[in-house]
Amino acid sequence: MDTEQLLRTVAGRLDALAARTTSGDWRTSGLLASRPEVVAHLHDGSTEHVAEARAGTGAWIATFSPTLAAPLASWLRAAAAHGPAEPAAEAFARALLARLP
Repeated sequence: MDTEQLLRTVAGRLDALAARTTSGDWRTSGLLASRPEVVAHLHDGSTEHVAEARAGTGAWIATFSPTLAAPLASWLRAAAAHGPAEPAAEAFARALLARLP
C-alpha cells in the first residue's frame, strides 16, 4: 500500500469509527462514583453520559489511547517546520488546544 492510499484508508476508518461513536462535544463533569464523569453535549442541545453508550465509545477510546501522543506530536512538529502549515494540521492543532489542560 503506498503512502497516499495508507493515509486515505486510515482517514476513512477514522471517519467510520467516529460515525458509530457517541457524537457531540465530550467534556468531563466531575466524578461519577469514583470515575470521571464524561458527558457528550450533542448538537441538538441534549446530553448523554458516555458511560451509558459504552458499546459505541469503547472502540473510540481504545483507538485514541496515549500511544498516539508521540506520532501526533511528531506530525505537528513536522508540519510546523516546513513553512506554512497545512490547513488540516492547523485545524487539528486548534481543536486539541481547546481541549488540552
